[in-house]
Amino acid sequence: MSLSSLNFFRSLRKGNSQFAVIGLGRFGRAVCSSLYKMGYEVMGTDVDEKRVSQALTDQLLSHAVQLDSTEASALKESGIYEFDTVIVAIGNYLEESIITTLNLKEAGVPHVVAKASSEVHVKLLKRVGADHVIYPEHEAGCNLARALTKPNIIERFELDPENSIIELIIPDGFHGKTISELQLRNRYGVSILAVSQDGRFEINPTPNKRLEKGSAMVVIGSNKDINRLPIN
Repeated sequence: MSLSSLNFFRSLRKGNSQFAVIGLGRFGRAVCSSLYKMGYEVMGTDVDEKRVSQALTDQLLSHAVQLDSTEASALKESGIYEFDTVIVAIGNYLEESIITTLNLKEAGVPHVVAKASSEVHVKLLKRVGADHVIYPEHEAGCNLARALTKPNIIERFELDPENSIIELIIPDGFHGKTISELQLRNRYGVSILAVSQDGRFEINPTPNKRLEKGSAMVVIGSNKDINRLPIN
């Protein structure tokens, strides 16, 4: 997560209980369903009437409207401009995505999240004012590459381009040794944040904590140092 992304999420109003999602394809439906299940009011729109009807039938949202989001007047009539956060989930249609995002920002919508389908699309969305851009295909590809080459890494959270927090399976070479004995900070430049114990994580484990292979641990450090760990 970049610092600009962090600033965006900090700016979100904590009391916000309403979201609008434009585009009810697979991605848009997933966003609607997740928000709705968490108890939020969700309005969905799509240019395709069948998608609108199906989303209502599947009970993925509070209400839905069929409209062309490239028409500013249609967005205004629907009330979308009154929402604090709007997700533009029509990433596979570049022109429609760009125009919709521009319409929303020109109307003063505070938080616009847009889905991109390419690196060029990412740049264009940012140029027209999108507050946060996600590129799921790129992220999924990077995650797959990491999983294939570093299967012992369970999860990775990028703090910035150079530093990360990772959850990994404890290497065989660490089995039976205490954190103090391993001297991870001196040898590898990383620090342990947590170690799993009986299905639960022990946060800030003591130096005399003995590690067991097959369990997991969470470490923080630079990507360069993390890559020095004896991870398969």
